[in-house]
Amino acid sequence: MWQESSETSTELRSGLTTGSCATACCVAACRALFAKDYPNAVDINLPRGQVVTLTLTDYRTLTDAGSADKIQGVRVATIKDAGDDPDATHGATVFVELRLVQQPGVVFKAAQGVGTVTKTGLLLDVGEPAINPVPRKMIQEHLQRYALMHDYQGGFEVSVGVENGEAIALKTMNGRLGIIGGLSILGTTGIVRPFSCAAYIASIRQGVDVASANGATHIAASTGSSSEDAIRKLYQLDEMRLIEMGDFVGALLKHLKKGQVDQLSICGGFGKMTKLAQGELDLNSRSSSIDFGFIAQCFAQLLDSHSDYDKEQKETLIEQVKSANTSIDALNLSEQHRLPLAALICEKAQQHAQKIVAANVQVEVLAINRKGIIIARSQPLADRQI
Repeated sequence: MWQESSETSTELRSGLTTGSCATACCVAACRALFAKDYPNAVDINLPRGQVVTLTLTDYRTLTDAGSADKIQGVRVATIKDAGDDPDATHGATVFVELRLVQQPGVVFKAAQGVGTVTKTGLLLDVGEPAINPVPRKMIQEHLQRYALMHDYQGGFEVSVGVENGEAIALKTMNGRLGIIGGLSILGTTGIVRPFSCAAYIASIRQGVDVASANGATHIAASTGSSSEDAIRKLYQLDEMRLIEMGDFVGALLKHLKKGQVDQLSICGGFGKMTKLAQGELDLNSRSSSIDFGFIAQCFAQLLDSHSDYDKEQKETLIEQVKSANTSIDALNLSEQHRLPLAALICEKAQQHAQKIVAANVQVEVLAINRKGIIIARSQPLADRQI
């Protein structure tokens, strides 16, 4: 489990991607094969021009099956350092088995612990090893450089693997994306940024694209595990149709301007859905806060439809909402007075979300309580005209 963060503010340390690790292993393997040099560390060039140094941990020769004396290739390993990012592959051993082949070019294969693409919608074709385009380009460029340096006219077979990768992959969304048998070799810049919003948003978009490409017309996005469990049980959705959006509802909604699906269910805690109802698109407490004045306006709207309260009672209740400590306090107050605050919040959140997605995408919003039980929803999808 990732350690608790310190109460003292410190600069977070960046790390390097699995793509960078695989590239470094290829460089070391080239030096071993062409120059009989087995360096402890190598430099590689990242896509944006930076030069970084990675340490190698292991060299093994790969011999021809017919002759124990004929070296066929080299296996080189390194340990991935993700810096201060809670990356599932932090500390994993990434390795490459590099073989020289007659046919010019570079052929990529999945070694143990790297998955294979089984669904459309990703950047790679079905059947391809899950080694993304940027790592492939990095590896190809470095291998070509060494081929020219040593006047080598043949090609390379690059098998990338991760020790214990099958087990580590269970902590990722690879299964939902149709990447089976292990991890993906990733990286667009070569660098892992601590707690990267960009990486999370990319995974949301990827999840939507895979679901759409494989025929899904209804997807459900959740802010966490409890809301995901609730929406899964409600609709009996398979994992491919479940999108872990976290706090990045704006990224999800803006991506759906392309209209990839027909129906979207958004499910989250009452407080986070209140932020969406306010018009916030980043639901994290660092970026947005609950506006109790807004909740009080919702309360006033509900009270206006009830003749059971006189003016003084209404004003008292509205002041209580404005001075509430948490959104749950406001919710509890509404339940005491049998006012459907949660339902109104869901309706307002749905109306805001609906303005952002493509016209063909129908949106519904559901709110759960702290026990993970759905307490309210906007107009259900099933009740609408298709």
